[in-house]
Amino acid sequence: MTYDDIRGIATLLAMIAFLGVVFWAWSSRRKESFHEAANQLFDEKEEEVHLQSVKKEAENNE
Repeated sequence: MTYDDIRGIATLLAMIAFLGVVFWAWSSRRKESFHEAANQLFDEKEEEVHLQSVKKEAENNE
């Protein structure tokens, strides 16, 4: 097995990994999860939970 064979195999594995991530990211099963994560910044309830978490962390560090 030559160095060129190893480079070819590495390139093929990298391409397969890349395509796997692309298919995973664009999967219809992931759509709802990604939509929820994208809108999490605008959720007021999530902000309240974060503020409570920050306060609790500050109290624990004192």
